[in-house]
This record gives sequence, C-alpha cells and structure tokens, in this order.
Amino acid sequence: MRSTEFTSRTRVAPLPIFLGREQTLNEVAVLCKPRRRPSDLYSTLATISITITRQVFPMSGLFNGTKKHVATYTEPAPTEISSILQGGYHHPLLRQWQNERQLTKSSLIYPLFITDNEDEATPIESLPKQNRWGVKKVVPYVESLVAKGLKAVILFGVPLAEGSKDLYATSADDPNGPVILTIKALRKACPDLFIICDVCMCEYTSHGHCGILREDGSIIREESVRRLAAIAVNYAKAGAHCVAPSDMVDGRVLAIKRGLIDAGLAHNCMLMSYSAKFSGNLYGPFRDAAGSAPSFGDRKCYQLPPSGRGLARRAIIRDLGEGTDAIIVKPSTFYLDIISDAKELAKDVPICTYQVSGEYAMLHAAAEKGVVDLKTIAFEAANGCLRAGATLIISYFTPDFLDWLDEF
Repeated sequence: MRSTEFTSRTRVAPLPIFLGREQTLNEVAVLCKPRRRPSDLYSTLATISITITRQVFPMSGLFNGTKKHVATYTEPAPTEISSILQGGYHHPLLRQWQNERQLTKSSLIYPLFITDNEDEATPIESLPKQNRWGVKKVVPYVESLVAKGLKAVILFGVPLAEGSKDLYATSADDPNGPVILTIKALRKACPDLFIICDVCMCEYTSHGHCGILREDGSIIREESVRRLAAIAVNYAKAGAHCVAPSDMVDGRVLAIKRGLIDAGLAHNCMLMSYSAKFSGNLYGPFRDAAGSAPSFGDRKCYQLPPSGRGLARRAIIRDLGEGTDAIIVKPSTFYLDIISDAKELAKDVPICTYQVSGEYAMLHAAAEKGVVDLKTIAFEAANGCLRAGATLIISYFTPDFLDWLDEF
C-alpha cells in the first residue's frame, strides 16, 4: 500500500491522529496546533513524522480535485471548566446581572433650556426632540416626566430679551430671570425633584465668554470667580439643591464653596464641578440652544485641550482640594478614559458625565440614516459611561430612558 509522509518541525505535544475515518489536511493542521500550557509544550523541539496512508487520505481523489468534499469533525479537545462562560449570561436577566453599574432613573439628569419668554416651547432645530422652555410651559412638562420617574434636572438660562446681556452677566442671577423663577416654580410643583443649576456667564455676557474680560479679551480671573460665586450663592438662596460651575476659570470652586459657607448654605447645597470640561467640536447644538457662542475667538485658553489627560487629572485633584462634592466629565463618549481617571482619583465622590449635544445629535443622525437602532445605541453609549466609572449621566435621552427603562 502506497503511503505519503508529511514531516512538520514544530513544538508540539503528542498528536492524536485518528485512523479509521477520513481526515483532511486541515484537520491534521488543527491537531498539530498546541492545546496545552506553554510549560508543557515548549520544553523540547520535536520532529513529528506523520504517515498518512490511503486509508486516511484516499490519494485518488485528494489531490486531483475530483473527490466531493465531505464535512468532517475533529475529535473534541479537553475543555477547561473556566472557559465555559455562556451559562452566566444566557438569560436576559443574567445579562443585567453582569453589569457592574446599571442605568437607573436615579442616575439620569435632564438638561433644560429656560428662556425669559414664560410661554415659550420652541423646538431646537439642531437638537432633536428638545425645546427651549418658558417657566409656564416647562413646569407641566417636568411634572409629566416626574410622574414617569424623573429625579433630577439641570437648568441653563437663555435670556432672549433685548438688553439682557452685558459685560458682567447681570441677568444670570436676576430674581426675575428665567433660572431663579424656574427654581422656585419647580420647587413648588415638584417638591421631590432635585434641581441643579449650571453656573456660567457665557449665556449672559454680550461677548459670549465665560468670565469678565480685559480689553485684550483675556479673562480677569479674580473678578470672574467673585462674580461666579455670587451667581451660585443666589441660585442656592432661590432653592437650588446643587450648583455646577462649568466656566473652567481657575479658582472658582474654592470661591463658590466659601460663598456657600458664608451664606450658611453649604450644608444643603451640593457643589458639583465641571472639573474636566474639554474644548472641542461637540458643543454646536448646545450653543444654538443657549445662544452662548463666543462673539470672537474661542474657549481653548480655559477649557481643556482634547488630548490633555494629565491636565484633566490635575484639575480633578485641584477641585477636590477646593471642596467640590462631585466631579463632572464633559463630553462623555470620546473621554471614557477621563471618566475612569476621575473614578480613580475621586473614589469617594459621585462621578457625573455629560453626554453633550453633539454626541446626542450624532446618534440621532445615525439612527435616521438607518445605520443604528436609536434605543440600542443610546443604551450602549450610557452603559459605556457607567462601565468607565460614572455614577450619573446628564443626557438629552432622559425622557426616552424613562420610558425604555419601564420596558425591562
């Protein structure tokens, strides 16, 4: 009987070649691959001569292409117990149990844009399914969301009246301005709702920057942080449960904390700092909504550069030292490493991330094109933030999540 000999020089263990049925060359190649621990396999270099007779490979059909291919199976290799994982997530409930952190209604914060037109309910063209609200319209809308389980909102003022913007952001803490009126209205209508106020000046300054400026356009730090602290304290006096400075001016956390202490409000008003807020190209729809685009230049001198991971870590450490009660990372999807860093550096405080307007708009655009399923991708994005270390998410998807979470 003719035979054909194949010799392979490789580091292998003894090979199980099973005669009595046909085996293809591919099967033999698979069998020649190491299956055991390196310490067992790679101690010696062996020359293995595999003699395969016509009983194994009928030569009349193997190489001339005339034999019909028949699916064959290798003998099963021994399976390590630890390699069987699917039993732990085969059921939908088990897949939820695998989440280190689960998205809940309590972890969601809904951003709201409040104008000085009390009857306004105007769709924002660049931000799908979102509106600018007046105080009379926003209250019943929020009440409907609270009935579905909404726990927290963050308010952004959008002054539209002529003359409402100046060099000192005077209208930011106007007692008759949109934010303070809305705080009081929501506290009365929704007493269990947690109300956060964004603290910045860009929506209220005539130039659109986040501080008080010198003639050359640079920020006057000392004067800016004093003004920011006054705005934050006035929001707290109006009933805000939390103030969230987003300006990124050095020293504002310390100034706000001292202001809250001096006003006797630090014990019942949380300070949640945008410690790691990056400049970039994801804020366009927000600036349309809030009317806060700078009239000249940009904000790169005080917001963090997108590649500035080390700067973000330093800013987080600084804000912790200045008394912040929580950390915000903004944006979210492209900055999961920063969320993870924040969790490492600030183990004992809540970590919040803001899924910003550009991220939200991109997901909607992809869904409209049929590239993704909106619900699926929204959960995937949120779970990525939670997995990275976030405990709270500011999201425009919040009304949708309130409905979707009820489906589980």
